[in-house]
Parts: sequence; C-alpha cells; structure tokens
Amino acid sequence: MEIIDDLLASDVGEGTRSSFGDTINLSAGDARDVENFYSTVLATAKLRGDKAAEEEAYGILGLVFLTQRDYNNSIEYFSRALDIAKELGDKKKEADYCQSLGDVFLKVGNFNKVIEYQKVALSISVDLREKRIEGNAYNGLGNAFRGLCRYKKAIDYYNRCLSVAKDLDDKSLQITAYFNLGHAFDNLSDYKQAEIFNNQCLSIAKSLGDTSGEGLAYTNLGNVYSGLGDYIKSQEYYSRSLSIAKNTGNKGEMAYLYGRLAIASLNLGDTKNAMKYANLHLTGAKEMGIKDMEGGAYSTLGHIYNKLGDFNKSIEYYNRRLDICKAVEDLEAEGGAYGGLGCVFDSLGYFEKAIDYHKQHLRIAETIGDKDGEGIAYGNLGNAYLGLEDFPAALHFFEHRLRIAKDLGDKAGEGRAYGHLGGTFQRLGNYKKAMDYYNRRLCIAQKLGDKAGEGAACGYLGSISLLLGDYTIAIGWNEKCLRIATLLEDKNMEGKAYSELGRCFEKLESLSKALENYRTSVKVFNQMRSLLQSRDKWKIGFRNECNYAYTGLCRVLLKQEKIGEALAAAEEGRAQSLADLMTSQYGFRESQTEGKRLDEEEFSMLNNISSSTIFLSVSENKINIWLILKEKPVLHRQKTLCRHSSENAAAETLQSLIQLALENNGVRANVNCENRSLDVLRENCYTLERSSKKCSQHILQEDNPPLAALYSYVIAPMLDLIEGDELIIVPDGPLWLAPFAALLNPFSKYLCESFKVRLIPSLTSLKIIAHCSKFHSSSGALVVGDPDMSEVTNSQGDKILEQLPFARQETQMIGQILNTAPLTGELATKCEVLKQISSVAVVHIAAHGRIETGEIALSPNPERKSQTPAEEDYMLTMADVMSVKLRAKLVVLSCCHSGRGEIKAEGVVGIARAFIGAGARSVLVSLWAIDDEATLEFMKNFYHNLVEGRSASESLNRAMKCLRESEKFGDLKYWAPFTLIGDDVTFSPNKKKSGSLN
Repeated sequence: MEIIDDLLASDVGEGTRSSFGDTINLSAGDARDVENFYSTVLATAKLRGDKAAEEEAYGILGLVFLTQRDYNNSIEYFSRALDIAKELGDKKKEADYCQSLGDVFLKVGNFNKVIEYQKVALSISVDLREKRIEGNAYNGLGNAFRGLCRYKKAIDYYNRCLSVAKDLDDKSLQITAYFNLGHAFDNLSDYKQAEIFNNQCLSIAKSLGDTSGEGLAYTNLGNVYSGLGDYIKSQEYYSRSLSIAKNTGNKGEMAYLYGRLAIASLNLGDTKNAMKYANLHLTGAKEMGIKDMEGGAYSTLGHIYNKLGDFNKSIEYYNRRLDICKAVEDLEAEGGAYGGLGCVFDSLGYFEKAIDYHKQHLRIAETIGDKDGEGIAYGNLGNAYLGLEDFPAALHFFEHRLRIAKDLGDKAGEGRAYGHLGGTFQRLGNYKKAMDYYNRRLCIAQKLGDKAGEGAACGYLGSISLLLGDYTIAIGWNEKCLRIATLLEDKNMEGKAYSELGRCFEKLESLSKALENYRTSVKVFNQMRSLLQSRDKWKIGFRNECNYAYTGLCRVLLKQEKIGEALAAAEEGRAQSLADLMTSQYGFRESQTEGKRLDEEEFSMLNNISSSTIFLSVSENKINIWLILKEKPVLHRQKTLCRHSSENAAAETLQSLIQLALENNGVRANVNCENRSLDVLRENCYTLERSSKKCSQHILQEDNPPLAALYSYVIAPMLDLIEGDELIIVPDGPLWLAPFAALLNPFSKYLCESFKVRLIPSLTSLKIIAHCSKFHSSSGALVVGDPDMSEVTNSQGDKILEQLPFARQETQMIGQILNTAPLTGELATKCEVLKQISSVAVVHIAAHGRIETGEIALSPNPERKSQTPAEEDYMLTMADVMSVKLRAKLVVLSCCHSGRGEIKAEGVVGIARAFIGAGARSVLVSLWAIDDEATLEFMKNFYHNLVEGRSASESLNRAMKCLRESEKFGDLKYWAPFTLIGDDVTFSPNKKKSGSLN
C-alpha cells in the first residue's frame, strides 16, 4: 500500500508547474499493481453496493491512467467518480474531480473544457469556503487561458492563485503561482517581470528543499535569458535544471532541457553539441509520446540543418513541426514553424515564398499577442524584402523589429536589427550609417557570447570595408568571419567569407590568393547544392544567391589569361539544375553526369559539333565572349558595356537595350496586333522606364539603333573568327530575351541573313543531348490548337480569352503534313495533352501563353471540382511538363511568350526550360506576343521546309525570311520572336507523312 499512499498524496494539479506539462510517473509495473488492486476494489464495491468505495476506486484509477498518459481512460474514470460524488452529495469531492478532469483536458489541449470544469470547482470552493480548492481553480484557469494564448487573462488568474496561496501561507502553491507567472510573462516577452517571478519561485523552492520546484525555476530562468539573448547564462541555468532532473529521474523534463540546450549551443556556435542535444530531445519526446515536445525537436533540427546548409532536411523538419502544431492547435508554435520555413526559402532566394510564410507568422503573433514572435517576423520580412531590393519596405520592417526588441529588452533581437539596418543602408550607398549599425551589431553579439551574430557582424564589416577600399582591414574582418563560420559549421557563412576574401585579394592584385579563395567558395556552395537532391526550384534559387562566387572565379581566371579554365568556371555555374533534370530524364547513371561539369580538357569533346559556338557571360560592367570552333583552341574577347562597374551594371544595360529595341519596333501586347497572349489587356509590356534609365548614357546617346548596339557587343567581337553559316549561342542573363536573329550589323543586315542561329542553355546540356541519340521517339505527333476558352472567366463571370481561328487553321494544316488528327476546341484539354505528350516525336501547341512564364492555356479538364474552371484545370504549367518524361525530338510552342520566364543565374526559368528538362531535344519558342494570322503563315513555311528534309534551324531561317519579305508581315515584330533552343533536328523526307525525325 506504500505505492498507493504516495499516489494519493501527490497533487496532480501541481504537475502543471512543469515546463512541458508533465505529471508524476509510475513505472509500468507499479501502475499495473495499482490498477489491478483498485480494479478488484471496484468490483467488490459494486457487488456490495458500496458507492463511496466505488467512487474512490474510480478516482484512483483515473489518476493512475493520467500518470500513464492514457487520457481517454482517465477522463472516463474521473467522470464516473464525479457522477457518484454528485449522487452522494459530496461537494468537496465533486470539486476535486472537476479539477482532476480539468488537469486531464489540459493535457489533451481542450482548454475550453478545462475552463468549464475549473469554474465549477471554483464555484463550489466559494460556497464551501475551501481556499485551497479556490487557489487550485485559479491556477487551472490560468493554465487554460495561457494555453489559449490569452496571457493577460492568465496572469490575472495566476495572481489570484498567488493571493490565496499567501493567505494560506501555502509555500508549495506559491511556488506554482510564481512559476506560472514567470512563464506567462516570458510568453509576453516581458523578460524583466519573468525574471522577478522566477527568482521568487527559486527562493521559496530552495527554502523548502523542493528540488523539483528549484529545477523548474532554473528552467524558466534559462528561458528568460535565452529570450534576452544571453545564451551563456541560459545554458548555465538549463544545465543546473538538467542535473536536478537526472537526479529525480524526471525523463520528461530531461527531454525538454535537451531541446533548450540544443538551441543555446547553436546560438553559441557549438553545432556539434546542438545536434547531439536536439536528437536526445527528439528521442525523449518520442519515447514519452509527447507530440508537442516532438514538434519542438523537429523545429530545432530544422533550424540546425538550415544553418548547415542542408535546406532539404530543414524544410522536411519544419513541415513535420507544422503538422504537429496544427494537430495540437498550438498557435504560437505554428507561427514559429511558418517563420522557420520562411527563413529557409529566404536562404534559397525564393523571397516571395519566404514573405508568404513570414506574413503568416506575423498574423499569428499579432493575434495571440506574442510580441517576441511579432518582432522576429518583422525582422524576417525585412530580410526578404531586402532580397527583393525593396529598400523602403525593408527599412520599415527592420525599424519595427528594432523598436519591439528595445521595448522587450531583447538585446539579441536588437543586435540583429542593427545588422539588418546596416545591410539596408549599405545597399543604399550610405556606408557611414551602415558601418555604425554593424559596429553596434558586433558589440552586442560579443557581449552576449553570440558567436553566430559575431560572425555575421564580422562579415558585414568586411563587406563595408571592401566597398570603402580598405582591403587589408576587410581581409582581417573576413578571416575572423571565416574562423567563426568554420567553428559553427555554418556552410553558407563559410562560402560567403571565402568569396569575400577572394574579392579582397583580387582588389589587391594578389590573384593566386584570390583564385584559391574563390575556388574554395565554389566548392563549399557546390557541396551545399548537392544536399538539395532533386529539388529543382531550390537549386535555382540557391544558385542565384551564390552567383557571385562563380563569376568571381571566372573573372580572376581571365585576369590570369587562363581562357579555357575561365570558360569551364563560367560553364560550371550555368544551367546546373537543368542539367540535373536532363540527366534524370534520360536515365543516365549518377557516375556519368551528376556533379560532373565540363573542365578545360573536356572542351575537345565539343569540337565535333558542326557549328561555331559563342558562349556569353555578363559580369559587372563587361561582357565576356568565348568562341568554340571545331578542333581549334578556345578564343576569348571582352567588351566593356558601361563606365560604372557595379555588380549588375552590364546586365542592366543589356536589359534596357533589349527593352528599347522591342519598343522601337512596335512590340506590344495589345488586342489589335499580338493576340495569342493571356495578357491581351495589358498595354505595352516592354515600356522602357525612362525615369531610371538603366542604359549607360553613352549608349543611349550614340547614333546607333539598339539592335545594332547589341550586335556590336555580342557578335562583332568574334565575327572575323566565326566559321560556317551555323551559329550556336549560349546566352547569359537578359540576353536570353534578345531577338538574336534580328541583331543588325553595320550594313543594316540582320544576323539571320548570315547565320542559322539556335540557343543552348549550357555546354553541358549540349553534351547530354549528344549522348541520348537513341532516347527520343522516331514517330508520332501531338498537334494541339485553339483550345476552347469559353468557360474561362474572371471573377465577374466575363470571358477573358478569345478563340484563335488562325491557330485552328494552323493545327489542321500541320496535322495534314504530319498525318495526325489534331486536338482542337473542347478536345484540347489539359488532361488529354498530358496523356498523349510522352510518347510522340513531335509536339505542336498553338494557344494562349502567359507573359511571365510562357505557361499555356488549354481547354479545361471536363472533370473538376467546380463548374467554373480554376487555373489548375486548364493551365499547362512548368510543373505539369516536368512531371512527365518526354521523348519528343521537336516541341513547337506556337504561343505568346513561350520563350520568356524569370531570369536567374541558372538561365531563363519558363515553359521552354521545362520542356528541355522533361526530355525534349529541341524547342521552338516565341519571345513576345505573336500575331495569330502571321504565325499561321510562319508555321506553314516552317513545316513545309522541315518535311522537305531541312534542319529545324534552316527551316526557321527560311520561315523568317518568308515573312520578312512579305508585304503584310514584313515588320520585325511579326517574324523575329521565334527562337530555336537545343539540338538541330531534321525530318526524313521519305517519311514525312509519319512524323518521323532523324
């Protein structure tokens, strides 16, 4: 009976003092003994009709199941005990069982039930003048409202509990009240008040020799100092609490403390111990079946893997955390999970997605009054907007972050805000103000022992010193940053530090040291990228964020006149993710292509191509041009595009030249001319922003048309060395959207009049295509045109897309040429296209295209969730295309904007890239909105040439020539948008009716 006596003596309500909500525990054997004994007592009481004994047995069995976390049985037995107490008119026991039920419902997160039962207990306690029950009821109500994130109401009830405890001189209840008050003020980020209450809790616990209460006070003080950013002190308190938990065998508290120590270790730069503690945290949570604690462990692991640059695992763990938060309805933790996901996508360069997650975090934090979470969300939003170069928005959010941090006395948050503000002013060119904020950031980080913050501050100061020309000082700061990054195993910080050191040594003309650091930086980033596995979007974003390392490596190699190695470096960073997609689709083994880029020696393998190849790289204010010829050394020339040498000067100049060229030639998206666009109501897509004038003044003032200027920069430097009449171009940056066929030489002759031009994403992609000659289908065609758009309406129910009569004629004509029945009108559904697209050799689609990405509008699927079709029912997206394995040798996207997309370091990310990545050998696309009737004439000429045995590039050239020389469609806007990407395929003349391809 000793076990039973101990059990009856315990106060389950005080279990809520625990930081993780644990209660007392019995071993499995002890629990079985108690359960068996009282089951026998219960059976005997029922036989004898002894209601009092029956009620007591139900109550103790409810308590046993509670200690074993069998909450359903606990609720059932306590409820039966409550019913008998009511039947017997025992008001005191009724109140006790109400409070016991409140304790159980607190465990399962049903806070409204907690309030219901505790209010009944409170009412009874007042009637009976039972102050102890009253105090416990106030404590239970405080716990419920804290669970609902109504912290101010919780504090009011905790204060009432404390008042009762003082009246009774009940030290144990005082410990509970002080502890919970400290916890609630910690939730409100009022760390000063939290510290006061927890120290009072600690003082009483020590005076009573209450080691359990002492340990809980240490835990809460650790949380307070963690919130204040004093991680050394927080680690000290957590360790004291852990020692007590181990001595008392409190496994739940041990697991919780491992999680807190993991965060403290990570903030102090001890990644190894952080990972160890996080895994101990997760193991303990799983063993005890505590879901919210398990979710906390996933969050910690997500944070650690983000720091280590393993974004794939980080997102996986944050999503696990999010699932648990929603299941247990923990709003505060849910907000934190959204914030964590936002930070990962910020690291990957997907700022819009990051903003969505951070806004969800902010919304939740504001709703529940979580000021600390609100401040963190503001800071993260500022970072994302800074990535988008929206400086006013970034400053707005960072200033909010700083204000909240100061209000809360959050020194760590204050330090981070200073760093972010410094970064914004640096980007705005206010170096003096940036330097001041960076020094404040460093001072706070060093004072708190925040190694990650110190490393970041050193990196910031190195960056600003470099911009100010203090190269030796910049080296010192970046070397400190590198040491800390290595200590923390922070790969992203490490890669940036090496790159910044490369830049410093480059400025000092110490090219060998610059080369060494750039190479190491690229190596680190490649290692991080390899962890992203098959995540295409993440690879694209990450590659874009670390582009500076690849361009720096290439730049230094060129300064050392290592032409081939420089080309290899530029190629290494070009279309990496696309090459991975192609490798996967073609079924190559990892050892053949994965992670293996072309090096200097391998360029001899490309000399068997029949065409001269121009490889372009845009960096700072220059454009680098390599020419690869059959069985000849790689040649290089460089052109300076503008006087100022900012990071994006050349790219901005080229972008403006292209925009101006299109504007001058009447390229607009309006209903009277180009009418296969999804943006038919948008006027003048390519308007030059004259207020910003990204072009250098000397270019705009030259008596030189933009297309002629582009020719002089891209083609003219190599013109005397190009051999033959075929030209392959590997574009870079905005040059992906340049109409190369229409570039004008000094004699006003278009480039397409001298060369058959096609584009390739990278030399590696060409190499992969060359190795897959047997992969593609040799027969079959899918021809799609003029999908039925009658059901596609706006929110007011108005039809937004017109039918395309010439597109229907176009597909009927091509169907006859290729001897296949086209899909038109209602038959041209998205599901039918995806069903047929995988097996054919030729794909031709004539439909509306989206301006941003070239994604295609098809007939809505007949089976859908609602009568009005959603975009997913009719839009053929990049994701849709990449979800199938294509075997087409030629894909013709006779749609507006099918060659457009978002320009990244990877290349242009749009529908054309999706088709190449899905396995298409060659894709014909358009760069802007195309005219329906003109495109019919173009395609008629293109296919007639193709089936006569001419290559795709020659057929393209002849079709452009036909329109260019016509009276009706001679303007450049009609014939110049078409571009061939990939291989130069041909039809077999003797098989022209079968759609076969060589």
